[in-house]
Amino acid sequence: MRDDIKLNERAAAISPKLIEKLETIYDPDIELDIYNLGLIYEITLDEDGTCHFVMTFTDMGCSCADTLPDEIIASLLEIEEIEKVKVEIVWSPVWKMTRISRYGRIALGISPR
Repeated sequence: MRDDIKLNERAAAISPKLIEKLETIYDPDIELDIYNLGLIYEITLDEDGTCHFVMTFTDMGCSCADTLPDEIIASLLEIEEIEKVKVEIVWSPVWKMTRISRYGRIALGISPR
């Protein structure tokens, strides 16, 4: 899991499953998955199986703001340890291009440094 995503112990235990799902959900404006784009700030999983997912968008006018949360919920509910998903959209800290992963930079044709 990326170092810039805050996880609690339960979420960290299933991080490979989380990454697998998150890498299939794309921001349609930028054509990169939300994991490598750096839109995710925090994922926690409680003992009841409720996943709290904190994310942002590249800007307030993002056309996917209405659809991405539902995609995230549907995808994460496919993980057996997750019973319920709550997606929280935050605008602080503001998303910056520096959050894009090395892989994401290469995929977008941006210098990986």
